[in-house]
Amino acid sequence: MRKMILTAAISVFALGVACAGVDRPIEVNELPDKAQSFLKTHFADVKVSLAKEDSEMLYNEYEVVLVNGAMLDFSSSGEWKQVDCKYGQVPGAIVPKQIKDYVAQKYPDAKIVKIERMRKGYEISLSSRIELEFDRNFKVVDIDY
Repeated sequence: MRKMILTAAISVFALGVACAGVDRPIEVNELPDKAQSFLKTHFADVKVSLAKEDSEMLYNEYEVVLVNGAMLDFSSSGEWKQVDCKYGQVPGAIVPKQIKDYVAQKYPDAKIVKIERMRKGYEISLSSRIELEFDRNFKVVDIDY
């Protein structure tokens, strides 16, 4: 009996692993409502080149590539996780005020080209190739060049 339970558990786990990490292209209207709203609010004038759903074992994530080269990652609920505007600037409305103020003071000629929201805070990349990491209280905890 134990062998049957163990075999069944291993089979279920193997099936889950085999199905995890499957990407499939989707239409913009298949994105979660929050992600669709985010795109309409901050990138209304830019067309979507590709949208895909990344099915993980326990949740889904979404990736969107815009025709201007910007890449956006969304959680399963549609909250933005990362915005990478390689050839442009991250919309100011999504950057917390404390981060905008810090960058304006310390790096006045640089633009924020990438922002990532993480559990422990934020990470940004500047057009000057400087990367800054902020904790939840918007204190700089790491700088890379």
